[in-house]
Amino acid sequence: MSAVGAGYAPRRHAPSWPCDVVAQPPSRALHTVGDMTLRVAIAEDSYLVREGLRELLARATELEIVAVCEDSYSLLEAIERDCPDVVLSDIRMPPFRDREGIQVAAQLRETHPEMGVVILSQYADPALALELFESGSRGRAYLLKERIGDRGELVAAIQAVADGRSVIDPKIIDELIAERARSSSSPLDDLTTREREVLAEVATGKSNAAIAALLFLTKRAVEKHINAIFMKLNLRETGDTSRRVKAALIFLADQSPAGHSTEGGL
Repeated sequence: MSAVGAGYAPRRHAPSWPCDVVAQPPSRALHTVGDMTLRVAIAEDSYLVREGLRELLARATELEIVAVCEDSYSLLEAIERDCPDVVLSDIRMPPFRDREGIQVAAQLRETHPEMGVVILSQYADPALALELFESGSRGRAYLLKERIGDRGELVAAIQAVADGRSVIDPKIIDELIAERARSSSSPLDDLTTREREVLAEVATGKSNAAIAALLFLTKRAVEKHINAIFMKLNLRETGDTSRRVKAALIFLADQSPAGHSTEGGL
């Protein structure tokens, strides 16, 4: 795994936002999953949850906690200063308590594309998970806070996003399955064999061009298949939900109702 934040110089002044520095600025050596300790920054506005996470993960030999922050401002400062491999963040934090964790994850997609993000939320809401994965699911995880008590599961999610994989809480998949069950039949039943093949590749994160090359189709043909999939799944374009991501999650729920981890990206 490539070093995160290469080109970012640590600031020469103390951070102006509340954040506990618990490690020295990292070297620029490459971090890889499996043979090096993963550097983790924690962001959580609740003192009890924040300290609970600190104590829980401090006992994991695979991890090094480099910063513990209480809002999105201090988290961004810690990212610049400490270059963590993974950010473990609450979904809602000061200053506005409105999806700050997801907003930071989207920003990191542009500024630190190799940095993993695990979002912790108390909301089993597929729409929030879709919003997180809308900018790409590689290196992203959405877990409910009830998972905090299971250190092994939390550490596994951190390692997964550091390795470029994605993790979705099983309850999110359950919600999608329940939504499907409420309809008279599965929307996927209406897809043709070719449309299912295209959707399967969409669910792994492939672009239209990559799907066209793999299935020996033209890019235009792939676009037509995807538009047909959207229509048959009754997915309308909205300002905050990607039809492509939702179609991929519906496919994953149909294929692996018991699972919660995807190896590629949506």
